[in-house]
Amino acid sequence: MLNAIKRLNIYQKEMYPILPRLALGYIVAAEIYFIILLNHGITSFSLGIQEIIAGFTVFSFLFWLRIADDFKDYELDCRLFAARPLPSGRVHKKDLAVFVSLLIAFTLVINYLYMPNFIFCLILYTYGSLMAVWFFQKHKIAKSLPLALVTHNPVQILMNIYIISFTVIKYNVRPVDLMNVLACFTLYFPALIWEVSRKIRAPQEETEYVTYSKLFGYKQSVDFVFIVTWIDIITNFILVWNLNKLSVLVLFILVLWMSFKFLEYKKDPLKYRIVTKVERYTYLQESTMILTVVLYLIFGKIL
Repeated sequence: MLNAIKRLNIYQKEMYPILPRLALGYIVAAEIYFIILLNHGITSFSLGIQEIIAGFTVFSFLFWLRIADDFKDYELDCRLFAARPLPSGRVHKKDLAVFVSLLIAFTLVINYLYMPNFIFCLILYTYGSLMAVWFFQKHKIAKSLPLALVTHNPVQILMNIYIISFTVIKYNVRPVDLMNVLACFTLYFPALIWEVSRKIRAPQEETEYVTYSKLFGYKQSVDFVFIVTWIDIITNFILVWNLNKLSVLVLFILVLWMSFKFLEYKKDPLKYRIVTKVERYTYLQESTMILTVVLYLIFGKIL
């Protein structure tokens, strides 16, 4: 038992650091939660155990996906990433299987007991379960990176819907309107941009690992994330326009910087990994969204 805990500690340190990822879970949940409420004119909040469970559920679900991906990619990781905890043997499959089973069970139980949107939690975990088994089409999906993206990436939308459904049920907000739809996509696009960007490499860096740049060319792949980045930022403009127009200006400056980095990378793909710039941009973008909420709560509408 003690040895299993030590091995799990190795895994979380290298693959899914608990404290930063737990903080991320609450940031994701809080951003959607407050953006919806503030855009519907609700400034009186009733915070309690349900909000704690919502943020924990995001953390728990992403932890499960991390472990599921390691199981799915085990054979490939043994060849290309042999130093990682699971393929190196420093962590056992049984350790992760027992841990993630307990984690899922705990998350579902607390959602059933305390959350008004348990059905949406169940939908989220059902979709995650199908992802874990390649939707029973591994022979097709595992060999096609675009097909894997189309089938797996929408899980971010379902996670957003989980938070949105809780918020609108608790505060009796109209479930479907423009702001709620935009909030549904506000963290989907960054996830899509990151997922594609992390699989873009210079031609000289390509290996047997399948990347979008290997399939479509690095310039075409960068063009795709460039377009999605601008679509994403427009949704952010709309969401914060009635809260803080200075935030719109900050977001505009950030997207201009990111656009420059895309163009710079297309000229010299060996200068840096584009995903490093995307991650920095995403952190600054999401920090701006969170800061917008905080400033609105303290000072009200700005400009």
